[in-house]
Amino acid sequence: MKNKTLDVIGKKNLYFALSLIVVIPGLIALLLFGLNLSIDFTGGSRLTVSFNKSEKQGVEKVKQILISENIKVYTVEQSKNKVFLRTSPISQKQNIKFINTLTKNFKDAKETEFETIGPTIGKETTINAIKAVFLASMLIILYITWSFRKVPKPASSLRFGVSAIVALVHDVLVVVGIFAILGHFFGVEVDSLFVTALLTVIGFSVHDTIVVFDRIRENLRRSSGSFSQIVNDSILQTLDRSLNTSLTVLLVLFALLLFGGETIRWFVVALLIGVTSGTYSSIFNASPILVVWQEWSEKRKLKSKT
Repeated sequence: MKNKTLDVIGKKNLYFALSLIVVIPGLIALLLFGLNLSIDFTGGSRLTVSFNKSEKQGVEKVKQILISENIKVYTVEQSKNKVFLRTSPISQKQNIKFINTLTKNFKDAKETEFETIGPTIGKETTINAIKAVFLASMLIILYITWSFRKVPKPASSLRFGVSAIVALVHDVLVVVGIFAILGHFFGVEVDSLFVTALLTVIGFSVHDTIVVFDRIRENLRRSSGSFSQIVNDSILQTLDRSLNTSLTVLLVLFALLLFGGETIRWFVVALLIGVTSGTYSSIFNASPILVVWQEWSEKRKLKSKT
């Protein structure tokens, strides 16, 4: 049964405003602070030092050992009996010296992880990440435009494709903007898993949007009425499905956040933000954008006739 009380299209400006309220602070943070890039992008070394028991003074001491070797320390984090460090590139010789000094100061300490990534590899990762997001967006436009090529007139398949991409860009900006804020104020780093999360969010966002668009296409063929009314009815008809699908995904992600461990924590957070944003944009952004574009096109045609 249709929910006649919800007029999504009639309140489209409100939903656009809510999106801007979320996106604009993130964009400002991105422009002012940028993302807190991990060594996956910048190059450097990542070390993990473990202690048999919690060492309150261990963090500062480990940091001082590295500084004494003229190694720049970017970030230091402690989790129970482990210390995680991100530094400038460390050679194998410097690392051996660090381990020797460490064991002299702490008998129960040991290095459990050591990884060095060169600046060149970091640059390549950044370029490849941008290429992946751009290519995915272009392929999605082409796919939707082709899939909706038989949509009844006056609708346009290209409008469906571009509207989906605008909603997709909204979701990417929400995730990136929030991580720019988290990176500046809480030191959250963006690594290669973040790119994976973005590509996953892109896929989820488009999937959710296509469900609504497909119903719009069906209703355009068999329903009479204004374009905006048909779109609004289509949103209401697919609303339960979209919300239920997203809810099941969010429940799994919450479980991963609670029990998945430190390694994938921020990857899961990025997915949580992206899936939530993707659900919102597919309902309250993509289809209303389609209506705004359609109404603008009709007004332009009327003006050209007069």
